[in-house]
Amino acid sequence: MPTTSSSGTILIVGASRGLGHAMAAEFLVKGWHVTGTVRGQTRTALHDLADAHPGRVDIEMLDICQPDQLAALAARLSGRVIDMLFVNAGTTNRDPNQPIGEVSTDDFMHVMLTNALSPMRVVESLQSHVPPTGLIGVMSSGQGSVSNNENGQRELYRGSKAALNTFMRSFAARHATSPRAMVLMAPGWVRTDLGGPDGKLSIEESVPNLVNVLLAARGTPGLRYVDYLGRTVPW
Repeated sequence: MPTTSSSGTILIVGASRGLGHAMAAEFLVKGWHVTGTVRGQTRTALHDLADAHPGRVDIEMLDICQPDQLAALAARLSGRVIDMLFVNAGTTNRDPNQPIGEVSTDDFMHVMLTNALSPMRVVESLQSHVPPTGLIGVMSSGQGSVSNNENGQRELYRGSKAALNTFMRSFAARHATSPRAMVLMAPGWVRTDLGGPDGKLSIEESVPNLVNVLLAARGTPGLRYVDYLGRTVPW
């Protein structure tokens, strides 16, 4: 897959661990400046990454489910240009195998808020920082594909990612004349805290390819739903 070595600035929302942290590390390898968000004051792996790359990693605090924190971040970023905005957020319910009719209201609201509404609030709030040559990306999932849902399971998680996909399509439709690239990324089933120990891919198998796909997508206007190898995922 063709890649580019040109550097830029990326804001990764949700970079303290897992896929977001691995993305931050990969973009640093490629010469980019990284701003990553963490949810609290506790030291994270992103702080270790910042120590290892002095002057190239900025850390911001953000819980995407808290609108006041998002507004504060937007104010702190005033005047900043972000070549790539990538929202990496995801959670699931306590029993991911529950049929949707058995999911508690609290679990439903938490998962939908975290996986669907809050990422779009971030996109809406920060998209003005992304130039016409830039890219807006959101971490989706292959399980958000309605067409590919042939065996059910993880119904609330699937539904939240399908909702996210729909909201991003609405955002793209409202910005149909924008030259910016937009990507819904399906990273594959990766062995992380969220993906669990049975995932088919290691982080090392997913993230470097995922980053190359994002870099290659710049300059192509409109929204694409693709996996970590750049293959189109059916809606």
